Parts: sequence; C-alpha cells; structure tokens
Amino acid sequence: MAPQYLNSPRTHRGVRSRLTLLIAVLLVIAGCGGEDFPTGTGRVTKVIDGDTIRVRLGSKTETIRLIGVNTPETKAPNKPVECRDRYGRLLAYVYRVSDGLFINLSLIAEGFGRAMPFDDTPTFHAQFAEAELTARTARLGLWGACPQ
Repeated sequence: MAPQYLNSPRTHRGVRSRLTLLIAVLLVIAGCGGEDFPTGTGRVTKVIDGDTIRVRLGSKTETIRLIGVNTPETKAPNKPVECRDRYGRLLAYVYRVSDGLFINLSLIAEGFGRAMPFDDTPTFHAQFAEAELTARTARLGLWGACPQ
C-alpha cells in the first residue's frame, strides 16, 4: 500500500506546480540514433504525472516521459530504454529554458522520484544516483514521508 503522502493533494499540487512553471522546455532526445525525433523548444500543455508531460512541439503535441527518473504512478515503467515507451511517450531529458534547470535531475534531487537507470543512456547515471542518495539522506520529498 502506498504511503498516505503519495495520495496527498499537496504532493500532486507540489509536483504539478513545479512542472507547470515550465513555460518552455528544451528537449534532448537520448539514444535515438538517426531516427527523426523532435528536438527543440516547446510549451508544456499538461502535467500527466511526476515524470510524464504533454508538450506542444511546433504543430504537434507529444507525450514525453522524462528519462532517468521514476516518480510514483499507477503503472510500473521499469522497461528498457527506447525512443518511445510502450505507451508511445517520447523519452527525453527536459530542461527549463528560462534558467536551464534540468527537470529530470531536479525531481530526483528534491525527493520527488527515484533515479531509474537506463542501460542505453548512461550519461547521467552517476549524477542521478548521487542526487537520490542526497535526497534520501536529507529525507526530502517522498523520503521524508517513508520510514527507512
């Protein structure tokens, strides 16, 4: 059973308010080789959950799954990395344009999600793992609500 903290409207508001501050994001698609996947600047139109957002990229809207971070949700996303997941969501590292904030890392560092390694994209493994350990030690976000 999930801790009460996960079902709290305050938790959802906190994650939602942090992510809705993303007026525009820079998308960097990891591990997509030569395939034609969108990169560039877009506008966040909806926050679906802690690691999934909808972004308007030009004339198309994409559902994007943030790479390397796993936040509480109803479906288990522990699948191998691809350019898109089994739900059709684009897998991406997301940065806030206004200040360069690395959203994937920020969610982990603030205790809103776990580091989730992707074998094909080891670029941020160490950074994400260190951020999770620091958040756990400081009992930030989810780590403050769960007994150790």
